[in-house]
Amino acid sequence: MLTKEILDHIVALVREHGADVWFEREAKDLLPPGTICPFCKEGRTFRKETNILDVWFDSGVSHAAVLETRPDHRSPADMYLEGSDQHRGWFHSSLLECVGTRGRAPYKTVLTHGFVVDGEGKKMSKSVGNVIEPEEIISEYGAEILRLWVAAEDYTDDIRISKEILTRLVEAYRRIRNTSRYILGNLSDFDPDQDRLAYEDMEEMDRWVLNRLQEIIRRVREAYDKYQFHMVYYTLYNFCTVDLSALYLDVLKDRLYTSKAAARQRRSAQTAMEIILETMMRLLAPILTFTAEEVWSAMPAYTGKPASVHLTQFPEVNPAYLDEALGEKWRSLIDVKGEISRAIETARKNKVIGHSLDAAVAIALPEKLKELVAGHREDLRALQIVSQLDVVEKGALAADPYESKEIEGLYVGVAKARGQKCDRCWIYSEDLGKDPEHPTICGRCLPNLK
Repeated sequence: MLTKEILDHIVALVREHGADVWFEREAKDLLPPGTICPFCKEGRTFRKETNILDVWFDSGVSHAAVLETRPDHRSPADMYLEGSDQHRGWFHSSLLECVGTRGRAPYKTVLTHGFVVDGEGKKMSKSVGNVIEPEEIISEYGAEILRLWVAAEDYTDDIRISKEILTRLVEAYRRIRNTSRYILGNLSDFDPDQDRLAYEDMEEMDRWVLNRLQEIIRRVREAYDKYQFHMVYYTLYNFCTVDLSALYLDVLKDRLYTSKAAARQRRSAQTAMEIILETMMRLLAPILTFTAEEVWSAMPAYTGKPASVHLTQFPEVNPAYLDEALGEKWRSLIDVKGEISRAIETARKNKVIGHSLDAAVAIALPEKLKELVAGHREDLRALQIVSQLDVVEKGALAADPYESKEIEGLYVGVAKARGQKCDRCWIYSEDLGKDPEHPTICGRCLPNLK
């Protein structure tokens, strides 16, 4: 027997005494006073039903109880989030009930994840002794590493955790942190309100890295939109490691350390670095919450700067920084750089040179690259971090030059750099000694000392 009157009465009891009232009271005490069997018109003795209609029914109707009764909630839910076993549980029962009563799903999106297992993929068990408690990780590594682990793992499968995995993430975290710290150190004398350059006044390499940054923003935002947090992590980590630490920031050292403090070339580099760091912190803020805030607070102040990174908006792709032709041009230069680096490494192994600045590089180019490199010879020298770089015909190269297997028609010769080493920039030059006041300083550095 089930009527609206009986249900309303039991709901009132549950509201007053809690759900356990069903188990605490006899059937006669759960029914409205004077209840009579509607079939025989005589029966007054009843028993409680103990069979379960559906073990998932309570959770299945939770959307109605939670979302439709609170003024600060809305239905349908933006997302239902649970483990993959809920495909036949909560997700399924919610869908059936809501479609049946409201003609729609109770959620806009469903996101499922695997389960945490040990480093070998085994289920965690206290009896086995392979359980790693979150408190242990926080105590040893800090909460940032725990968050980074969550973000770095592909949760669509079971999620592995072990000391080895955490150790790798600690190293990755240090890379991101040290990259940020290096940029901060080079922004110590940078006042964005006074020193920031317009895009068109910046060096081409700095405009290239801003174009690359827009590609990173697009990729990271797409990853966030698709809840692919591991792609967020890997994209930003690789940007720090490959594009910044191993390339851009490494090449910038000469310009940052040897130019005059307020030189346009140096301010150009600082402008790009400030934009890069601010963008990275906004993109990282949901994952490395404290680190992003710490870096943000240490960044140069400017008019209108939000007090916290968590009060900012996600960066959007800036069309003014997009330049497909520039990106393609520098990709080609970087490809050439990669091949020259192979030749330099061979020369280093053969004891021809020590540091790359000890090298004078001569390259013979295929026809398709001649015009590009001719207009960017100094950029390529700076990219390569060598003292001299000359473009010659193949016949002018020394015997047995390096032949590229990646770029047909590219040949590279590496010899000891000509001249003497400048005490200031460490680049070898043939014009040392021309200034009696500074006999160990090259002609490129002299103007910066005057």
